[in-house]
Amino acid sequence: MVEWTDSERAIITSIFSNLDYEEIGRKSLCRCLIVYPWTQRYFGGFGNLYNAETILCNPLIAAHGTKILHGLDRALKNMDDIKNTYAELSLLHSDKLHVDP
Repeated sequence: MVEWTDSERAIITSIFSNLDYEEIGRKSLCRCLIVYPWTQRYFGGFGNLYNAETILCNPLIAAHGTKILHGLDRALKNMDDIKNTYAELSLLHSDKLHVDP
């Protein structure tokens, strides 16, 4: 388990307080899918991911990227118990969605 200092907590909180979740979430997930194309297999239900342009214009990808960043808020609010905070989400991704760790 990680022991966070007050300084580390303040830095992490500061970074997230300045993020535009919609923009950064979309850009981050799009970049992941473009740079690591094998990750596209986890998003088969998100429509056409044929090339970078279709990924960048896909509203489902944009929405999920935002959802991911908002999900990180849970970690921010539960920094001392991240493992239990994400236990259910971890099971969903590993057992149901079969996402490689």
